[in-house]
Formats: sequence, structure tokens, C-alpha cells
Amino acid sequence: MQMTAGAGTQTIVDWLVGGARSATSPEGMLTTLYEGLVAAGVPLCCATVFVRTLHPQVMGRRFHWRQAGGIEIEEASYGPSDHPETSDSLLSSMCETGDGFRRRLISTAACSDSSLLTRLYGEGATDYLARPLIFSDRSIHMATWTTREPGGFTAEHIAAIDSIIAPLARVAEIYALRRTATNFLDTYVGRNAGERILSGAIRRGDTLAIEAVIWLSDMRGFTARADRLPPQALIDLLNRYFDCQVPTILAHGGEVLKFMGDGLLAIFPTARHGNSLAEACANSVGAAIDVRNNIAAFNASLATDTVRFGLALHIGEVLYGNIGSGNRLDFTCIGPAVNLAARIEKLTANLGRTVLVSSAFSRYCTKSLTPVGEFALAGFSAAQPIFGLSDEP
Repeated sequence: MQMTAGAGTQTIVDWLVGGARSATSPEGMLTTLYEGLVAAGVPLCCATVFVRTLHPQVMGRRFHWRQAGGIEIEEASYGPSDHPETSDSLLSSMCETGDGFRRRLISTAACSDSSLLTRLYGEGATDYLARPLIFSDRSIHMATWTTREPGGFTAEHIAAIDSIIAPLARVAEIYALRRTATNFLDTYVGRNAGERILSGAIRRGDTLAIEAVIWLSDMRGFTARADRLPPQALIDLLNRYFDCQVPTILAHGGEVLKFMGDGLLAIFPTARHGNSLAEACANSVGAAIDVRNNIAAFNASLATDTVRFGLALHIGEVLYGNIGSGNRLDFTCIGPAVNLAARIEKLTANLGRTVLVSSAFSRYCTKSLTPVGEFALAGFSAAQPIFGLSDEP
């Protein structure tokens, strides 16, 4: 969208009220907004929008624009932060009360109560304006505006900025809600499953047949451990145990679909990034070895009651999608291949091995494997050849 100084800020307001449809991203929307204000005569040198979000690890996102450098996006985590928008007392107070403020930066003394304003003054800023962005749920976020104009912002400049605050809050809320939905789906069903759900695969029976490596792991002796540990200690142990697996699975191209008590179901789709069957198997075996090492390191930190686990890897076709009843659905994968992986996982305890794989998996795996025997598995008419990693006794 092209803007001219003569068009004034009403063009920007109208664009925001219309949903800023020409922008394809939050950073694109903000870049157009800031450049439009400058073109309309508002002497901005930098500006920031900070939006809180619902995410288990990220408290909020900061979009910082500089006239010479464009948009920079940063994420603020929970806990102590060096982000000025989350640590500065003046801005923290605004996010609690909803009261904006303006501060002329005319001397060091005028900035003494804020490390952020002191830094901006040292960089040549002359005026600072902070305004709350209040969403429809009454949550308070923020927008800040800075100038190096010798006289600071005029009344007309401030009026121009204030005129776009309400429509900016509406557009920012739309982007925030989209991101929150994506965060929730990534957190609870996984990134690829989340993308399918957001793209419309939300009806019961919406499934896709895919070929994938199936990962099924389980903590050994969990029932007895649950009986003797206090509930919070058990939860803490499970979280640390899953920390040994989930980041590693994701780093190797897998997708975690489900936690089942102490069990974990993940897949390594063969189609992702053009992976062949051999590449998907190599990725999953690499993850398995790293997880085994992670759990060994975890056990070294425990004085007693160390953790043991079993893992099955199998490759086959699975149905991947929505299963359930009415409006309570689960996004998961099912099929004979999943059932076989579950039976193989149960063998790990009986055989005293950590990792077992199917015959189908062994055909595409380049890692050295050793046959451990043929076994009759419940639900399968023929005995199944099973293999293990060669470096396990």
C-alpha cells in the first residue's frame, strides 16, 4: 500500500479498520503502518509492539522497528528477562493499569527512573510515547513510539498516533489469536497435525494414509513407581523423562503425536522434506541412540531408582487423522502397523533390550542390527522376526 504525506493518517486508519488485508504477516503489517506514519509526517525513528501470548515457554513477542533497519522480532520467555518491554517498571505498570504515558527525553535526570529511557536518551531520542493495546478480552499489551526530532512529538503527531491505536489493537488481536491457535495445536497435537487441523481437517473421519516410521516408547516399571512416589514427584520425573525424548525426536525430523501416561507415540513421515524410507529409518535410529544416551545421563543424576525404557521402531502405512465421537476428537494414527509396534515394544522388557525393530524396518535401516529371534505376537498370525541394535548385549 502506497501512502503519501498528503493522505494523512486517515488512510492508515481506514486500512487497519479494513483488516490490513494487503499485509501477509504481522511484520508486514507493522512495516506498512510505520512507514505510512512517517510518510504522513510523524517523525518516528523507532517503534515497538509487544504482545503477550499463551505458550508454555514464550511469554510474549516483541516487534521492534527501526527506520533504517526494518522489523526485528524477538520472543520473551518466562522468568527474568533483559527485554526492556518486560523488565522496565514504567512499561510493566502500564500493562497492569492500562494507563499510557509520554516522556520528554530532555536530560539524564528526566530518564533516571527507567534504564530503557536512559538508553534511548543516550542514543539521541528526544521523546517517547507508550500506549496500551487493549484486546477485546481486556488483556493489555503495548505499543511504543520514539522520535529524535529536536522538539519531540507535537500535539498533532500524538493525535495521529492515538488515532490508530484502537484499530491497531484489533488487527494485532487477530494475528495474536491466529498464533495462539497455532501454538495450542503445536503444543498438544504436533506441528504437522496442527497444520492439517488449521487447514480444515477437523471433521471426524478426516484421515490421511501415510507411510511412516512409528516410534512407541514406554518407561519400565511405571505402575510400581507411580504407587510409591508422591504425585508431584511422579509428574516431575515424567517431565524430565520426556525431556530426554521429545526435543531429540523433533530435532531428527519426527513428530510427537501423543503421551499415554509414561508412553510416547511419534512418527517419522517418509514424505517430509522428501525423505526416503532409508532416510526416515536413519533419522529415527539416530534419535533412538541419542535418547538412550540422554536417559543414561539423566540416570547419572539420580541417586537411586534409575529409569529404564523400551522403544519399538516399525515402518508401515498408518491412518493419520481425526478419530473420536461428536465434537470430542483425537488427532492420532492407527492401523495394523501401530499395533505391531505396540507388540514389539512389549518385547523389550521380556528380552532385556532397550531398542527393538521390525523386519520391515530392518530392510531399510543402514545401522548395524542383529536378529534376536522370531516371536508370536498377539493379533498376528505369523511369527514376527525381530531385530535389535548390534551395540546392545
